[in-house]
Amino acid sequence: MTTPPGDLPAIGSPATRALLAEGIKTLDDVARHSRRELAALHGVGPKALRILEEALAARGLTFAE
Repeated sequence: MTTPPGDLPAIGSPATRALLAEGIKTLDDVARHSRRELAALHGVGPKALRILEEALAARGLTFAE
């Protein structure tokens, strides 16, 4: 597994590629999207969403509504 750019946590290559394809490179970028929007991306599954949610919470952030 490659190291994701910015401050994204390690969520797996398919999920990382899906985020990067949408221009999402940081946790701040992730926080601008809803859980539903991210789940709709091919490669972003429940495990990646859980890891992202935990990383967001650690920074005091959440998914957009």
